[in-house]
Amino acid sequence: MTGFSISMDLAPKQSGSESSSALKSTAEQRLKFFMQDVTGRALVMMENATKGQHGIAMDLVQEAFISLHKSYSDKSTEEWYPLFYTILNNKLQDWRRKEARRASSFSFFKKIDLDSDEEEALDIVDESTPNPSVFLDQEVTVEEIQEAIKQLPVRQQQAFMLRAWEGFDTQTTAQIMNCTEGSVKTHYHRAIQGLRSTLAHLNPYTGGSTDE
Repeated sequence: MTGFSISMDLAPKQSGSESSSALKSTAEQRLKFFMQDVTGRALVMMENATKGQHGIAMDLVQEAFISLHKSYSDKSTEEWYPLFYTILNNKLQDWRRKEARRASSFSFFKKIDLDSDEEEALDIVDESTPNPSVFLDQEVTVEEIQEAIKQLPVRQQQAFMLRAWEGFDTQTTAQIMNCTEGSVKTHYHRAIQGLRSTLAHLNPYTGGSTDE
């Protein structure tokens, strides 16, 4: 994918070592290829989190790329993935806080809690990261999967997409989301349950069990 396409790659990010030519390339060249790889998925994540505000989503993604290049141009391409999403998450959280303050006339006197990371934490075993294609069959479309993701709370969206689409482990995802590993497990577990429930409603043939 190229540019700021909003198409979603249904397979997790492919891992692999950099070629010798990539290692010798300039930071600008590496950033170009990096942007081509992650832009589509990052935009989908931000559009979901901002409730379809494409302009805001593009701004957040572009600002994250600029910050990444400015502060971490000397890092390897593989190191860029968690760094980029950490920056992007921080920018998203800043935007959400500003929006929450703007929406409430009395927010100056309130503590704004957007994440609820500490609520009802579940003591669960870390789940394996599924390939998003497990939610697909001949009756369920990519559009339906994207629509199901949009219905999840923002932190559940992030946990699912960082783990299932980007392939990050629980520890890295927790660092990116600035929360505990237990919170990531809870958000991810609930995201899987929510997606299965929504997709089962759309198509009974996918099965509706949320038991792990």
